[in-house]
Amino acid sequence: MPSRWEQVVVDAEDPAQLARWWGEALGYVIVNEEPGEVEIRRTPDERPGLLFVPVPEGRTGKNRLHLDLRPDDQATEVERLVGMGARPIDIGQGDVGWVVLADPEGNEFCVLSSPAPPG
Repeated sequence: MPSRWEQVVVDAEDPAQLARWWGEALGYVIVNEEPGEVEIRRTPDERPGLLFVPVPEGRTGKNRLHLDLRPDDQATEVERLVGMGARPIDIGQGDVGWVVLADPEGNEFCVLSSPAPPG
């Protein structure tokens, strides 16, 4: 039997603050908070989650793994996320259909174009 995807672990300077930011960005809830780690999920019983853990060193270089978000309205979502503290960044993506942002700790993620209407 194959393994199940449990969570993505995110290294953070301030796990609680970053978990709360991503919880608001994704509409997730905190399901576990202990000293040194915070886990968020869409619902308490729905996996995978995001687990935020502390690391002593800051980020260096581009992320090797990132999240892609697909909102109903890309421009509105980018504006909302920037208003929450994300910032647009250029990682050399050029002229593409997605927007690259960084969360408050500098982790890159993409906001994809809005889905095409069915049919």
